[in-house]
Amino acid sequence: MSIAIIKYNAGNVQSVLYALQRLGVNAIVTDNADEIIKADKVIFPGVGHANAAMQYLKERELDRLIVSLKQPVLGICLGLQLLCNHSEEGDTRCLGIFDTVVKLFPSKDVKVPQIGWNNIYDYKSPLFANLPNDAYVYFVHSYYAALCKETVATTNYVLPYSSALQKDNFYAVQFHPEKSGTIGETILKNFINIK
Repeated sequence: MSIAIIKYNAGNVQSVLYALQRLGVNAIVTDNADEIIKADKVIFPGVGHANAAMQYLKERELDRLIVSLKQPVLGICLGLQLLCNHSEEGDTRCLGIFDTVVKLFPSKDVKVPQIGWNNIYDYKSPLFANLPNDAYVYFVHSYYAALCKETVATTNYVLPYSSALQKDNFYAVQFHPEKSGTIGETILKNFINIK
């Protein structure tokens, strides 16, 4: 099993690498197209600014590479947002895998960013096999993906939004499985086991 973690101008790559190592899975962190294409699975994590991240991907032609991948791909946090059509963060045109938009949380009544544990519910994906209902996972984000036909888990923070999306071989979660304890480990294992 070979896993490539896409290296681009966004943080949090190392914590994903360490989480996989704790599961006994070795992965490489790379922006090399050949290594990414050859991998059995690809993880597209990220913490950062959508516009800056998309610029970096375009400069290295990783934007075109990512949308062409045929193996299972898992976007995490900013990775989920960049797989959507558009983000309000920097008025950014994204990769367009998921047919939804990313918006800033309205901050009148709550703290933005959302930081901390929240539950996910209404699972519709093999990513969530063997999870209890309303499992708690760890979030850090100011922007959210609106609900759409590709939503496979939902979370409430001010309003209901997509905490996970899936279309074909593309999976994505807004939360951080690598920081979500045994629930997060189960989700990563489920991704690793997807054929």
